[in-house]
Amino acid sequence: MDHGRYRRQTRLPEIGEDGQQRLLDSSVLVAGCGALGSVAAMLLARAGVGRLVLADRDVVERQNLHRQVLYDDEDADIPTPKAQAAARRLSRANPDVLCEAVVADLDRTNVLALVESVDLVIDGADNFELRFLLNEACVRAGRPFVSGGAVGTYGIQFTVLPGQTACYACVVDEPPAPGSTPTCETAGILPMVSTMVAATQATEAVKILVGHSDRVRRTLLSMDPWIGTRSEVAITRATVGDGCPVCVQHRFDWLEGRRGGQALRLCGRDVIQVPPSAGARPDLAKLAASLPTAAHAVVTPFLLRFVAGACEVTLFADGRALVRGTEDPARARAVVAEYLGM
Repeated sequence: MDHGRYRRQTRLPEIGEDGQQRLLDSSVLVAGCGALGSVAAMLLARAGVGRLVLADRDVVERQNLHRQVLYDDEDADIPTPKAQAAARRLSRANPDVLCEAVVADLDRTNVLALVESVDLVIDGADNFELRFLLNEACVRAGRPFVSGGAVGTYGIQFTVLPGQTACYACVVDEPPAPGSTPTCETAGILPMVSTMVAATQATEAVKILVGHSDRVRRTLLSMDPWIGTRSEVAITRATVGDGCPVCVQHRFDWLEGRRGGQALRLCGRDVIQVPPSAGARPDLAKLAASLPTAAHAVVTPFLLRFVAGACEVTLFADGRALVRGTEDPARARAVVAEYLGM
């Protein structure tokens, strides 16, 4: 242990030398490395959490930079997958921490194995489907799930301790209809509120990892720092009844594929994610060479990006494609088929 690095932290009686060693022996999945995930990951890395699994399906864009603290202009210009850029920055910030980048969409085929490989999960998701999936995986695996969200000037935070507290499905029983709730694209985002929510998530995670789960808040925390409000609502399994399909009935509809898994619109943007064909592992360089000059193809070890008419396509090494410039999943699938034959 680098005693100098953590000296001011170990002086806290709530942590001490034993707590610091627990942090170094711990592992955390950061599911989504955007506004929440990048801040939470940075704080946990500097606190000395020994292993961080950084999972994100997207690349850094210039519009991310005002709130996603791990990235810079170079990451946006290349472009760089967020998980790779985050792992590189955090490894430099604290060499004690093993940072594993997972450039992939978290879905029912991979999420449970990732959750089971760590001690705790941080919610940095940008859509409700992933939160439902993470909640089910955490309940099934018995891993704490530290959820959060922020849009506009408003943020929320809620922690799930499987078997002890209500789960995410107790709080939100169904995903809202598309377009019925504000997003960062439609309502904007105050970077300070996402930072505050992420700092709260990281604090709750540290409590759990050092052995003080008794100090975890058993409430749904809401905050709006712009107007200066903060409130907490107690959410327990008793107040929502015994009928939760996930934490009481142990039904895992998202995890077992009875719900979700279609082409997905990303976080209010005109970007559609098209899932890969079965077994697809494209040769990015070969595909880039086959595209017309007008496509302005850019290829890296992680992705291929090119222009397809009025759309821009980013194809990842795992076969996923992000199609920018349409809100129609059918149109997005057609573009991928037309240009890539997938």
